[in-house]
Amino acid sequence: MNKDIDILTLGCSKNLCDTERLMAQLNAIGYACHHDPETPNAPIAIINTCGFIGDAKEESINTILRFAARKAAGTLHELYVMGCLSERYLKELEQEIPEVDGWYGKFDYSRITDLLRARQMTGSRNIAAPLCPSASEPRILTTPSHYAYLKISEGCNRFCSYCAIPLITGRHTSRPMEDILSEVKWLVSKGVKEINVIAQDLSSYGLDIYHTHKLPELIDRMAEIEGVEWIRLHYAYPADFPEEILDVMARHNNVCKYLDLAVQHCSDHMLRLMRRHLTKAEQDALLAHIRAKVPGIVIRTTVMVGHPGETEEDVEELIAWLKQQRFERLGAFAYSDEEGTYAHEHYQDSITDEVKQARLSRVMRVQQSISAAWTEAQIGKTLWVIIDRQENGYYIGRTQYDSPEVDCEVLIKHNNLTIGNFYNVRITQAEEFDLYGTIQP
Repeated sequence: MNKDIDILTLGCSKNLCDTERLMAQLNAIGYACHHDPETPNAPIAIINTCGFIGDAKEESINTILRFAARKAAGTLHELYVMGCLSERYLKELEQEIPEVDGWYGKFDYSRITDLLRARQMTGSRNIAAPLCPSASEPRILTTPSHYAYLKISEGCNRFCSYCAIPLITGRHTSRPMEDILSEVKWLVSKGVKEINVIAQDLSSYGLDIYHTHKLPELIDRMAEIEGVEWIRLHYAYPADFPEEILDVMARHNNVCKYLDLAVQHCSDHMLRLMRRHLTKAEQDALLAHIRAKVPGIVIRTTVMVGHPGETEEDVEELIAWLKQQRFERLGAFAYSDEEGTYAHEHYQDSITDEVKQARLSRVMRVQQSISAAWTEAQIGKTLWVIIDRQENGYYIGRTQYDSPEVDCEVLIKHNNLTIGNFYNVRITQAEEFDLYGTIQP
């Protein structure tokens, strides 16, 4: 019996954490999982889908259809789908793509392991067998061995007008702190040096189970664990932001001076329509406070254009504001009309795709000049860099100001560096999104 399984993960790093947990469960019952293989050829395939916005849904559906065609052709024996798309559209998908052997959502994907284990025990698809045993390890890491993602909560209570996440993942649910800290110690034992802390809403961590903001205490305790070299914070929410986390960042050298804080817009008109729960003045005050408390911090953020009701005046205000704030890292998106959201139910999506894309291009042109100025300002500095990989004659790494896969990289010509190690690198050249440097003693 061939016990290979191909697993594909689409979407965000939160999905990746789910995949890694499933892989550990499958490994515990004897299966060999191949994550994101370039040429999938195992008899069983599992697709972990994204269902956040239109483009992500389209990618997920196209991937499922590609594997369904393989199954119809007889080159794939079993196909299972899990994740956000199937959590959101289970009934529709079951009817439209019957080639899929099993559909699972965000929270019941362990049933795949139950099914395969039951088959080993009974020779049938009976899933009434005991639940899968606890894996010997909580996850099978798919990232380079020196960094990992750590999901500390699931879901969101914010209900921004445009966002389908609460419809998919439900209310915000924090993991117990001791459980998280145990996982950090396990990650360190595996050689992980950089912990990328993720959640849909870091700002709300602890409110549901401890009835108070607990992110500052969690990160403070995490930073004290021996072997944790870098901690990076992703996806904080500006309203009701736990400001004590800034003291933790300032106090610990191993908490990166980096914060992913999505702002989405700046005009009071749009913040209100987007149901962002704060005003422009409050948002500006928070940003100023963050920069004052943690000098030199790099802020990554996202903005959205084309939301229903956005005017040219709103866009002009956003452009001027971005030039003033000068975010070091910024992603921009055009509004995607998502069924079930407040915007879909209450607003008319009357802004054309052409106008949305034109506004998006304007924002990105502004950001490109800001990013280029930031990288140019790094020339002559010596930065602490972790090496991620070797490629095209360069060792490629990142500073504390750069998250894996989405931010700037540092390219170094050298004969013998160790991937996963840190080096002092003097920056000698800068491009818009890349830095070049030489190793310093």
